[in-house]
Amino acid sequence: MTLTAEQKRQAVQKQYNASLELCPARQLLEAISSKWVTLVMLALEEGQLRHSDLRRMIPGASQKMLTSTLRSLERDGLVSRHVTVSVPVRTDYELTARGRSLLRIVFEMKDWAEQNMDGVAASRLEHDTNRYLHV
Repeated sequence: MTLTAEQKRQAVQKQYNASLELCPARQLLEAISSKWVTLVMLALEEGQLRHSDLRRMIPGASQKMLTSTLRSLERDGLVSRHVTVSVPVRTDYELTARGRSLLRIVFEMKDWAEQNMDGVAASRLEHDTNRYLHV
């Protein structure tokens, strides 16, 4: 069966529609929108860091969560892992060029959150208060 040019365009549009469950773009958005991804990327902004440095810089991140996040970022090509053979072995992580290109957006989200948190907190309080008054 031969597709028309319009059918081909529609097929391509559906392929990368982030609102579709199996879309690769949606899967990537889910991966990079984790709070741990955001915090790791912000921590790596200055350059290479060891796992232990990242744990100190990101309170609340368990070793397991941090390892999982770093592996995911490495798999997506956002972070590179450098192993130095020594005793003990030294492993450093740093943002790749692709990771740095995403960092600008991560900083914009961080800045937005810091600028809007007071208003969001007030909205949450108002919503929660009204919700309990109408129960």
